Amino acid sequence: MTHFRTAGPQDAAAVAELHGDSWRRHYRGAYADAFLDDESPAYLTAMWTQRLANREGTRTTVAEEDGQLIGLAHVVYDADPKYGALVDNLHVRAVRERQGLGTQLLAHAAKDVRTGLYLWVLEQNTAAQAFYEARGGIRGDRKDVPPPGGEPHRLTGTPACFRYYWPDPVSLTVSISA
Repeated sequence: MTHFRTAGPQDAAAVAELHGDSWRRHYRGAYADAFLDDESPAYLTAMWTQRLANREGTRTTVAEEDGQLIGLAHVVYDADPKYGALVDNLHVRAVRERQGLGTQLLAHAAKDVRTGLYLWVLEQNTAAQAFYEARGGIRGDRKDVPPPGGEPHRLTGTPACFRYYWPDPVSLTVSISA
């Protein structure tokens, strides 16, 4: 049975590991191999340690089964005056993809949002784009991917991403089971 809860500082290492695994599977070609394979574990551990220690204005929901982290959604409230809250991260273990866990995590991300909800998805990640469109996401503007930590060498070329948004995120919460 899947259990959802709000992550705390004690979860930083596990969250960073899942995030890194997802990046290596989906961001290859957009992010430099050396960054994904060598630098990202330390980068993500430091990032999640800081995020989960200072959670003001954010929430990270994790999904667990049998004590193992299988998914996460990180929301930054009031990130944009027009689009509302930002889903800055949504990641699911490969073995759990296409089983409804991403939909449940997106619903948890939306549950406290009263304005809008949005996220950015890599242009090359067409499977994620189809996932968001199937959940009513509207594809908006396109921009260059900002390099992790502001370091351009961490990117391969000039990858792009699309904004997906939900003006009424309440529609996403219907998949949360009681």
